[in-house]
Amino acid sequence: MTELKLSESRDLTRIERIGAHSHIRGLGLDSSLEPRDVSEGMVGQAQARKAAGVILQMIKDGKIAGRAILLAGQPGTGKTAIAMGMAKSLGLETPFSMLSGSEIFSLEMSKTEALMQAFRKSIGVRIKEETEIIEGEVVEIQIDRPAVSGAASKTGKLTLKTTDMETVYDLGAKMIEALGKEKVQSGDVIAIDKASGKITKLGRSFSRSRDYDAMGPQTKFVQCPDGELQKRKEVVHSVTLHEIDVINSRTQGFLALFTGDTGEIRAEVREQIDTKVAEWREEGKAEIVPGVLFIDEVHMLDIECFSFLNRALENEMAPILVVATNRGITSIRGTNYKSPHGIPIDLLDRLLIITTQPYSEDEIRKILDIRCQEEDVEMSEDAKQLLTKIGHETSLRYAIHLITASALNCRKRKGMVVEVQDITRVYSLFLDVRRSTQYLMEYQKEYMFNEASIVDGGDADAMHD
Repeated sequence: MTELKLSESRDLTRIERIGAHSHIRGLGLDSSLEPRDVSEGMVGQAQARKAAGVILQMIKDGKIAGRAILLAGQPGTGKTAIAMGMAKSLGLETPFSMLSGSEIFSLEMSKTEALMQAFRKSIGVRIKEETEIIEGEVVEIQIDRPAVSGAASKTGKLTLKTTDMETVYDLGAKMIEALGKEKVQSGDVIAIDKASGKITKLGRSFSRSRDYDAMGPQTKFVQCPDGELQKRKEVVHSVTLHEIDVINSRTQGFLALFTGDTGEIRAEVREQIDTKVAEWREEGKAEIVPGVLFIDEVHMLDIECFSFLNRALENEMAPILVVATNRGITSIRGTNYKSPHGIPIDLLDRLLIITTQPYSEDEIRKILDIRCQEEDVEMSEDAKQLLTKIGHETSLRYAIHLITASALNCRKRKGMVVEVQDITRVYSLFLDVRRSTQYLMEYQKEYMFNEASIVDGGDADAMHD
């Protein structure tokens, strides 16, 4: 019974982790920025991936701050996947924030403030500082507890050693409490920050590895430190400009980061922070890491937002802006004018445009193979061929949705491998856009608020992705 519960909990976490782009691990490029056929979850879009790789290299070299890139292409051609691949390739050190175009209209702040906060979330600051630490192996801990309750607080002695020296330190009540919290014992290698008194357990000394017959897998063995007990170490803190803004603009300080309610931040606060960061840069205490801000569905922004982006990109501390859209020539929101992708011409002129092409039948097959593997679905060769044909004739997204549905249908009939009959069954249960539109045309009179009299058959094809 216990084993059953364990497997159930494992399956649940696995399901939670699977997302639309959870199979993307990077851009799938080799060392010379040439795209591999199938790599890191990416398939096809060779030109777009190569272009994104060049941009990525420029970001890493720090040569492209304040630039903007537009990913343009039909729905379901991998624009968001390329942006996710860029985020994974940049690593954890470079800030990457995502935003949807319609998101800024539903926030409890002005549009420009929401964009400014998104910009500053995408700019990292690496702050370097030197701290004095005491690092050594614990030889002995002696704690003298008072015999009578209410008497003087407990005191003690801590003996630390390195390969070169050994010293005894007197302990106060706070240090004794901190040692107890960390469960420090004889044989542990610890580091004590002299300024804050923070104790960090680095591991067990190799010389004490035979003290116990059995130990947990989390036990880490380290060498006994050499040299002096007291050392000066350079510590690097990585934060974003937005985090510094929030800490300095709220009375509760850094706790405001956890509440999520950052509110509007005054321009004076930002100016003071920018001045201070500039001073740190001159003194060599900090360096700016321009990150990436990805705005999906950028055509949803209005003319005010586009004007703000134009100005913000000229700022010396601007991140790399990556925007994506699936629109053709359409109206700029907030005006009566039409423009390519619904973006004003002056902003389009600033953008490096990367286009994505529709996937071929062979590429759809490879993507479906990756998704079947990601979703732990075993599918027969015939079923995969049928699903590829459906994906080619309808849309890739529709075909991907059918994978899990057909797997559930297979499980219902107590099968192990998804067959053609499972795909056919779910294909008849769930309609794609084209069949749904045809159904609406046939039964339009039965629906409320029907305006389909102005839509002809040609428009039904245009509505299909």
